[in-house]
Amino acid sequence: MKNILMLNIQMYNPASKPSVIEKEEIVNFLFNHLDEFGDPSDDILKAIDYGLKETPSFGGFVLVGRINNEIVSAVVINQTGMKGYIPENILVYIACHKNHRGKGIGKQIMLEAIKLAHGDIALHVEPDNPAAHLYKKLGFTSKYLEMRLVK
Repeated sequence: MKNILMLNIQMYNPASKPSVIEKEEIVNFLFNHLDEFGDPSDDILKAIDYGLKETPSFGGFVLVGRINNEIVSAVVINQTGMKGYIPENILVYIACHKNHRGKGIGKQIMLEAIKLAHGDIALHVEPDNPAAHLYKKLGFTSKYLEMRLVK
């Protein structure tokens, strides 16, 4: 039997924003626990600010999972403002604390994000990311190969 930890999940959105200190804590957590799949802190902050409508955007939300007041997981979902041809939401970041991986915490916070998001969800995942297995298990499919022109 799997050890299920008591995960307290808190949602932040444009109507219920984190304090400056909480936001900094979320950015630092994601920066430190995304490992090689992460981005600079400034980019993480931009995605959070987009989801909270701190900048002109369609909004979204941030989920933070805590055990004993310590952040052990976080998810950032941004709304795209589109539907059908592009999913309504994009999962920008998800991370689980290095010391808590393999305990079902990532799955638990992903299921909550899926439940709270209105419409379809897209995400980008590197082929060698071990979390890709979880995404497939939860119903995500790989329909397209992403190509980018960086200007």
